[in-house]
Amino acid sequence: MREIDSSEIAAAVERCFLKACITPGTDVLDALKEAYGKESDATARAILKQILDNDGIAQDNCMPCCQDTGMSVVFLDIGRDVHITGSIDDAVNEGVRQAYGKGYFRKSVLGALSRKNTGDNTPAVIHERIVDGDSVRVICAPKGFGSENMSALKMLKPADGISGIKDFVLDTVKAAGGSPCPPTVIGIGIGGTFEYAALMAKRALMRPLDEENPDPDLADLEEELKQKINALGIGPMGMGGDTYCLKVSIQEFPTHLAGLPVAVNINCHACRHAEETI
Repeated sequence: MREIDSSEIAAAVERCFLKACITPGTDVLDALKEAYGKESDATARAILKQILDNDGIAQDNCMPCCQDTGMSVVFLDIGRDVHITGSIDDAVNEGVRQAYGKGYFRKSVLGALSRKNTGDNTPAVIHERIVDGDSVRVICAPKGFGSENMSALKMLKPADGISGIKDFVLDTVKAAGGSPCPPTVIGIGIGGTFEYAALMAKRALMRPLDEENPDPDLADLEEELKQKINALGIGPMGMGGDTYCLKVSIQEFPTHLAGLPVAVNINCHACRHAEETI
């Protein structure tokens, strides 16, 4: 049994948010560059160029690539052969508190009903699961709400099938339009229960854009949906063009014979997340 002090988790969370809030990962930047190279619309090309320039300036000056540094979402994959001393939740929130203070990031978290700001971007939304091994994988994602607000979940009927899933995804994208600051990354959760479909959709956004789905059927569905979404012509920032979606990422889980839950979690062009393994 390996022992890890909770302070190590706090430090990892702090480092991850200081990194993620400033610039997207290389996978996202590479996808944006590829989209810029292929884009046929002049206005869309200009927008993609501005996004890339902005990301470069943010990285060079250690400043957030977007003023909305989001709500702090943290995934913890905790090895079953690890014993963590101290409170995990307190450690995560301390890491968030330190990162948002040191980085001078906007603190956007407030009481849902009181609307009173907590002052330090806590509490974080924390998802923990037990996995094999003796380490802890920490994934931190600052989730802006321009895109989060455009996300949706629907309890489809089993008879709706794959065609119903496709229609729901496309309808969600059409309703979103330019609001989620496209080009987007779209996470989709299929199956499970009401809440698990949403969690899968959020977790799907953590998959690197250059990593193919290991399930060939889901990989084909991802590519088909990406092409259909881009064919809508909404384009970067909703101003028209070829590129609305950089990546569709799907997770699937068995569900009840009476249902077909589907969740669509949209992310903006930044698609920010960072991770460490302790």
